[in-house]
Amino acid sequence: MSLLIASITPVMIFMYLVYRRDKLKEPRALLLKCFFGGFLALILTLIIDEPIAPIAETIGSPFWKAFFDAFCIAAIPEEFSKFLILYWMIWRSKDFDQYYDGILYAIFVSLGFALVENILYVMEGGMGVAIARAILAVPGHGFFAVLMGYYFSLAKFHTGGKKNRLLLMSLAMPILFHGLYDFALMYAETEALDPLIIIGLIVLFTFVVIKLWRLGFKKIKAHLQRDHEMANEMV
Repeated sequence: MSLLIASITPVMIFMYLVYRRDKLKEPRALLLKCFFGGFLALILTLIIDEPIAPIAETIGSPFWKAFFDAFCIAAIPEEFSKFLILYWMIWRSKDFDQYYDGILYAIFVSLGFALVENILYVMEGGMGVAIARAILAVPGHGFFAVLMGYYFSLAKFHTGGKKNRLLLMSLAMPILFHGLYDFALMYAETEALDPLIIIGLIVLFTFVVIKLWRLGFKKIKAHLQRDHEMANEMV
């Protein structure tokens, strides 16, 4: 039971913290729909990975295998699946009427995904894995979603010709950061690496995490400000 609680708690805390910043609260039923949509995103990811995963075993280079695993098996299928669920559930919703909404809904989809993934990893790896994932993996999924939701909202409310490019950014940015994040971890696990490479990977991972957190908070603040300005214009 303690492992299950340790798996669920960081996800719930992250969702609560982003939910409480929403000035005009979204329907709880739709937020729950997005959260459980994250479960569907996980299933879709497994379906996409099924024909791709065996290719990794044919790659002899540790560098390229880590790169393939990080991007082609993890980042691209996962973020693509989350994006599809988010678009399907939210894009045409009448409740998607503020900039911050895109971030909020994207986080609920992403952390629905993260919850199931977290339970599976923690039940297998124990409390040490639970602590590590609470510090890194769960916030990672959350901030990947911030990037997705940020550009998703920009696309939604954009009236010019860049809507499709912004939607592409909504998918590309989380893939980039997710892939680099996983690559640094996966390549670092390779045996007999040169110490300088290990140091470089630690630097890369630290840079990605710090940059991701800074970008995440910056994007949240920017959309909250846009919503504030939009509300003032309507007064």
